[in-house]
Amino acid sequence: MAIAKPPFGVLSCEQIAELSAAGAILSARPIEPGQRQPASLDLRLGPKAHRVRASFLPGKGRGVEALLAELAYDEIALDGRGAVLERGCVYVIPLQESLALPQDVSAVANPKSSTGRLDIFTRLITDDTEIFDHVVAGYRGRLYAEVSPRSFSVRVREGSRLDQMRFRRGDPRDLLLSDAALAAEHGRAPLVDGDLTLREGVILRVALDGLAGGVVGYRAQKHADVVDVDLVDHCAIEDYWERLPIRANRKLILDPDEFYILASRERLRIPAHLSAEMMAIDPAMGEFRVHYAGFFDPGFGCAAQGRPGSRAVLEVRSHDVPFILEDGQVIGRLVYEPMAAEPKRLYGEAGVSNYQGQDLKLSKHFKAP
Repeated sequence: MAIAKPPFGVLSCEQIAELSAAGAILSARPIEPGQRQPASLDLRLGPKAHRVRASFLPGKGRGVEALLAELAYDEIALDGRGAVLERGCVYVIPLQESLALPQDVSAVANPKSSTGRLDIFTRLITDDTEIFDHVVAGYRGRLYAEVSPRSFSVRVREGSRLDQMRFRRGDPRDLLLSDAALAAEHGRAPLVDGDLTLREGVILRVALDGLAGGVVGYRAQKHADVVDVDLVDHCAIEDYWERLPIRANRKLILDPDEFYILASRERLRIPAHLSAEMMAIDPAMGEFRVHYAGFFDPGFGCAAQGRPGSRAVLEVRSHDVPFILEDGQVIGRLVYEPMAAEPKRLYGEAGVSNYQGQDLKLSKHFKAP
């Protein structure tokens, strides 16, 4: 089957289906319809995990399997009830999907939103690579997930979905919308509610003024039970999280090596012809990491009359020193690139869209407060 050559940009779910039909995306088991999001493909864990001493990259001319034979000291079966991945440990898990990409198609992976909100640090590895998460155009080979739970031990099994992959034609550095183009988009239909601030993307600020019953965020508890990543609306919030109340000074001190769930002040809207990604904070603006799961599908946040309707939920971890956040402080930026084609069904229009219309929201695994 020949693949049509649409304009450059991020491929839609329909174009991802074309890649699959043409043999560019292979899988040990048939790809399920629910794996395809408007502009991404969920990746599934394979039947076994390798516990390793430390994170690694294979480097040029080397394969992951050969390194696993040297480094892995425990092989864990993920069939049946699955297995618990312990907090603080590193695992490498071969995925069910593999690739035989055309020479003009590359890919990039991110943790799924629910994965990031559980503080599961996960990155994609390929053979013959010196960087995580990026798949070069024309790559042919297997895919592996490096998984390291940071706050909670988690139960996973064969078929669990922790990562998502986007496919694109064209160099992302050439595709990113300029601030002038973003201002024009905002003029036609707002990208955020309130004022638009641009600085090589749309600037987002943290909300610490009490979004949900006087709660400004959540901090992960140090000693909690296991979370099953495949169970929805299952865990009690109070068994895993500490609620952070609003303070009179509208400030929050981030403690080193603690994990927080916060929310943006702005509500967002991602138009059907664009996709967006949250970029890490500039180290010169603060010693913390924000938003592990940084991809926003077309249609995210689209409310009635095209208004921005969803906040960005922020997964935040401070680095080596305590850091004071103030209400309205810059905490990240969104960069945008075009879709190669608009998906027929946008985020929130079909299937399960757990985070459409969200304010401050934990992952889908926790019961609503």
